[in-house]
Amino acid sequence: MVVRDTPWDPGTPCWVDLMTTDQAAARDFYGALFGWQIDVGPEETGGYAMCSVDGHSVAGIGGMMGMDHPPVWNTYLATADADATAAEIESAGGSIAAPVMDVMGFGRMAFALVPGGGAVGLWQAGTHTGFGLANDSNSVTWNEFMTRDLPAATQFYASVFGYTYTDIGDENFVYSTIEVGGQTVGGIGQLPAEVPANVPPHWRVYFAVDDADATVARVTELGGAVLRPPMDMPYGRHADVADRQGAMFSIVKPASPNT
Repeated sequence: MVVRDTPWDPGTPCWVDLMTTDQAAARDFYGALFGWQIDVGPEETGGYAMCSVDGHSVAGIGGMMGMDHPPVWNTYLATADADATAAEIESAGGSIAAPVMDVMGFGRMAFALVPGGGAVGLWQAGTHTGFGLANDSNSVTWNEFMTRDLPAATQFYASVFGYTYTDIGDENFVYSTIEVGGQTVGGIGQLPAEVPANVPPHWRVYFAVDDADATVARVTELGGAVLRPPMDMPYGRHADVADRQGAMFSIVKPASPNT
């Protein structure tokens, strides 16, 4: 378990939020699924909701921000200077899909497109530093970038964020952990050939749960969908699911106690 109230180190996944077509339905779904306390912001935030566990922020729920894509969970990488990082992204062959902007006093954000496909958010902390709780039940425990052009993606993230990688894959699955300053902060891998072509490269979000099978059953009770049923993996019991609006996420019962 990690409890934190200071900015995360640059390059670290520091926040996730949901862009959805039905914010009220999403709040009902995730509140019932994870037991989140959900506070809806004022009108000037577009009704952006902060979700928390025991008073610690774990995720956000917002609208589509005028973007033309299906509902999606976004991952934001921490930066000490969003403008400088945006410039580095363009120098590394990426592009800025949503320019750097102030989010009132909460921080500064932007969205970037990665060479080879996929998007990632940037977050420069203000009063909102990102996850207040991680690696605990009903909070984010892992973030991974899955792509069809792994060489382009690894080179891009290394250039912009200083990522180093440790290969942990095998002949059937190309995958590495991501390190920042010697600390493992996530993963990056090749989308398997059997993944449909209409699935874009993306950051996948994993939420820790106490019981994977019970959580998947609850997803279906709440009107969501099971994309891959629970199965045992070396790191725990894992499943891929989607909410009622189609936003995909993963759940995992870790194989060992969270630290």
